[in-house]
Amino acid sequence: MIVGTKKTHKAIQYTLLILLALLTLFPMVLTLMGGFKDLAQLRLDLFGWPDPFLGSNYLDVLHPKRSKFFLSLFNSMLIMSITVMFGIVLSSLAGFALSRMKFPGRDFIFNFFLVGLLFPPAVAILPLYIELKSLHLLDNYFGVIFPQVAFALPMQIMIVRSFFKQIPIELEESATIDGCSPIWFLIFVVVPLSKPVITTISILAMVGSWNSYFLPLLILNSEKLFTLPMGVMSFAGQYTYNWPLVLAYLTLAMVPAVIFYMMAQKHIIEGLTAGSVKG
Repeated sequence: MIVGTKKTHKAIQYTLLILLALLTLFPMVLTLMGGFKDLAQLRLDLFGWPDPFLGSNYLDVLHPKRSKFFLSLFNSMLIMSITVMFGIVLSSLAGFALSRMKFPGRDFIFNFFLVGLLFPPAVAILPLYIELKSLHLLDNYFGVIFPQVAFALPMQIMIVRSFFKQIPIELEESATIDGCSPIWFLIFVVVPLSKPVITTISILAMVGSWNSYFLPLLILNSEKLFTLPMGVMSFAGQYTYNWPLVLAYLTLAMVPAVIFYMMAQKHIIEGLTAGSVKG
């Protein structure tokens, strides 16, 4: 009876998970298939299979004279890469200091960072815009990068600090006896042991930066600096009545983020659960 009940519960769980997966994938598949249709097919049968398959929409998006897809792709990659680099360096330094070093006000500083988790970025838009304008960072890559790094730091520091606290104190004592300073201990011992958590914060920062739309929209005015989300909206405005072309652009814009996440989802789960037993 108990075995039968467990099997029933598992069957229900798997059924719900499959339904959720299908519900999540359905818009993506619909967008992908829409890119292979022409406008007549799309209007006649939105949910139907393309007949015939037309690859011209995707070729047009990739053609430099029809769209600025590759320029927007480059901008997104550049902003994302620098955001991730800054996030890794700053969160590692802060996480190390807040987990391995003892100084007055350490817990207060950590709690101050945690307050950032409760702070909606939208609330800071007006003062942020004024500050970036005074620093001459409007319509500049770093006008997007610096706020993205700042808004991501609270979560990154919380994850990194929790992981760093699990590293045995004996390793630090041995390194100190051998004449290793704290910064070299961080670089040569802690960081190599922290690949799962560093991968986690990197992927989260990648996806967050890649999908960011509101902040670049506020900061960037020149079309040559547009990121992919802004490129999608600009392209949609340019080809308002050619939705298959817009869907093709949107599909290609989603591909890198999906690949990032699929390649690193195992590391994300490991990094988020690391340090959950202690600390």
